[in-house]
Amino acid sequence: MAAGGVAGGKTVAAQRDAWICFEDEAGQTLRPPKARTWGRRGHTPVIPVSGKGSGRVSIAGLACYQRGRCSRFIYRTIVHRNRKGERRSFSERDYIGLLDAAHQQLNAPIVVIWDNLNTHISAAMRELIAARDWLHVIRLPAYTPDLNPVEAVWSHLKRSIGNLAVNGVDHLQAIIKNRLKSIQYRTDLLDSFLTHTGLTLEPNTT
Repeated sequence: MAAGGVAGGKTVAAQRDAWICFEDEAGQTLRPPKARTWGRRGHTPVIPVSGKGSGRVSIAGLACYQRGRCSRFIYRTIVHRNRKGERRSFSERDYIGLLDAAHQQLNAPIVVIWDNLNTHISAAMRELIAARDWLHVIRLPAYTPDLNPVEAVWSHLKRSIGNLAVNGVDHLQAIIKNRLKSIQYRTDLLDSFLTHTGLTLEPNTT
């Protein structure tokens, strides 16, 4: 089923000369991910982390591919400061803003492939999608993160900030943006993330 949906997306992309863009979200709090590190024998490395401050950074990313073109990674971040009444995730408008920005940067139609998150399939989102004739959406079946190359982007990001202590949520956002910018320049890395899924850009011919 998963392969069938993605195959349909590749066919649509070929017909429209469109980019295939895989979308996914991630989040990071001030507590750094644990990672291996070096230390003196018998001395456990200790990284001081301030107990002050709170909040998290949400990230939505698009890994974009088109045959004969360099792969692209486009993303947006939102800082959550745990204020009363503050939304703790991306809204429909936030997602469509990311897709609108991708459409401008890629200057071509887009086939977006994403999961069944409530915000992705809401009535408001369906209305926003219908108003954009350059946008075609394919939904991945549940429990198939292995088919989304953006999952590998998040894994790479987590490793790069392992054991990293920050002094606040704004500092965390700046570091995340810096790490993601470095990924944007690594088209070979983005290509390897797609290869890891086992998917290709070639449309089915049968």
